[in-house]
Amino acid sequence: MRHMVISLSVALALLASDASAQSLFDKLQGAIGSVTGQSGGTSSGGGLSQSDVTAGLREALKVGTERVVSSIGANDGFNADPAIHIPLPPQLQKVQGLLKKFGLSALADDVELRLNRAAEAATPKTKELIWKAISSMTLDDAMAIYKGPDDAATQYFKKVATNDLAATVKPMVDSSLAEVGAISTYDQLMGQYKALPFVPDVKANLSQHTTDLALKGLFHYLAAEEAEIRKNPAKRTTEILSKVFGG
Repeated sequence: MRHMVISLSVALALLASDASAQSLFDKLQGAIGSVTGQSGGTSSGGGLSQSDVTAGLREALKVGTERVVSSIGANDGFNADPAIHIPLPPQLQKVQGLLKKFGLSALADDVELRLNRAAEAATPKTKELIWKAISSMTLDDAMAIYKGPDDAATQYFKKVATNDLAATVKPMVDSSLAEVGAISTYDQLMGQYKALPFVPDVKANLSQHTTDLALKGLFHYLAAEEAEIRKNPAKRTTEILSKVFGG
């Protein structure tokens, strides 16, 4: 499992204990207060505009999202990561277990691998949808994220982007499952299973199962990295981030 420290919401850190991190957060709160008419901590001292603050927040979120998507959307991004590995649907896990007793689980194992390959193939498309959600973020959204819990930004993404993500990812998963051979392998698996005596009928929706767990894996890492960044602010690597948060 990869534990990269990414710039997912440099602007969002609330809980850091060191003085330099606290100074950063005070600057952000003061900057946001200065453009909303709210009091809040030390003044930013930079005469930052609302566009400066929102641009900094959006850029931090975009950078973090890109890194998460690039990581889990790579080969073995899902398959080799126990935290987000996609198992067979529960119904097929029973089939897998039964076939294993007869030394016939290879096809079931192959279907499981192909589910993860489909998720990896579909994940890169999620970046643009999350970026769209970031672009639509208002100043009120930013304040709620800033003051919220460790996964506030991730919860924001879930609220505003889940439906669009599912609508986009599912057709891609359908296509990917066909391309990686999961459907044909599944048909072979079920043929092998039904050849056994006295087995119950089993049906499973591979596409919906893979889509649901692909999004769950995406949100898992967005939340994990957001929490990490709240505790360990990353370097401000771009001009706008330096302008908003101090360089």
